[in-house]
Amino acid sequence: MDKEFEKTEPVETHVSDGSSDKHIGETVSTYTIDPVAERALVWKIDLRILPVLAVMYLFNSLDKSNLGNAKTAGLEKSLGMAGTNKYNLILSIFFVPYVLTAPFLGILGKKYGPNRVLPLMMLTFGTCTLCVAAVKNFSGLMAIRWFLGMSESAFFPLVIYYQTTFYRRGELARRLAIFYAAQSIASAFSGLLSFGVFQIKGGILEHWRYLFLIEGTGTVLFACFAFWYLPRSSSEAKFFNAEERKLAYERMLLDSSSKVNEKLNIRESLVILKHPTSWCILAIQICLGVPLQAVQLFLPQIIGRLGYNTVKTNLYTVAPNVSGAIMLLVLAFASDYTRWRFPFIAAGFLFTFIGMIIYVGIDVEHQLHVAYFASFMMTCMLPAPCKQWGY
Repeated sequence: MDKEFEKTEPVETHVSDGSSDKHIGETVSTYTIDPVAERALVWKIDLRILPVLAVMYLFNSLDKSNLGNAKTAGLEKSLGMAGTNKYNLILSIFFVPYVLTAPFLGILGKKYGPNRVLPLMMLTFGTCTLCVAAVKNFSGLMAIRWFLGMSESAFFPLVIYYQTTFYRRGELARRLAIFYAAQSIASAFSGLLSFGVFQIKGGILEHWRYLFLIEGTGTVLFACFAFWYLPRSSSEAKFFNAEERKLAYERMLLDSSSKVNEKLNIRESLVILKHPTSWCILAIQICLGVPLQAVQLFLPQIIGRLGYNTVKTNLYTVAPNVSGAIMLLVLAFASDYTRWRFPFIAAGFLFTFIGMIIYVGIDVEHQLHVAYFASFMMTCMLPAPCKQWGY
């Protein structure tokens, strides 16, 4: 970080954004923010940071949910799991280390910077995905899924935290919407990639192994690029000139969801547990997690019940996931425009709930069109993360 941003005297000052003045408690020097220059800066951040984070999250979602696509191509039979509950155990074991290690990796991300920890996590879960291509039995896959859960555990919250070091509060909503859409796009891309891979004729490997080989290789390569490319914060970005770095630093002092270049303090971080809002968000996350993971992990099997072959099943997962991404953007932008949060959070849950009720209440084998429509409804729970923009 530039020395000019490090050594500021703690004096009472005035910071102006060009329209209204605001006191910032005992921080930096007087600085006038030009709105035109700020808009240009934000646009530059959008072009340089958002696409990279979106692709990283896309690979994260791919490596987490590709097991469902592989199952449709004979993974269970190859590893001797057919006719047992072992597949469900493989899915479930992922979440044990995912929960246990997330706080510790989150602390490392805060201490050493998400720009370093995120690519290293990505390199690890990409390597785990590559290892699945060589796995020979249930025990080997079980071990890999354990380490996959560890390496992915804090990825999601760290990306969110990383964005708060670049964007002010009023700028986060639309950017988070685009970021969350990457998960639906990843699921759609996974189905499309599976559709192509499973049409490979011949080859020395089973079809589903090629899927992990391709996705794992892409993840590892992009992790190396992200480690080299991502800056620690906006005020240290090499793609900014000196004036842009100064502007980036000062505008975050004016209004940000995180303190600029704040040092890690474990005791202060635990204060959030005293806020009732934190427990409400936790309850919503638990309610969200069940349908989210159920649809993400089992959508290929849900559509597979309609009687399509392996290739068509994976192809038909694309449209529901794309519609989920579109619904996410519509509800998120509407939430940001109206400044209302609850109606749009509730709408996402309601659509998903209706879709699941429809699917359970019909004869899937004889009402194919209705069942497929229900799969579109089930993907609409993704807009629920709108809740984070209200706090």
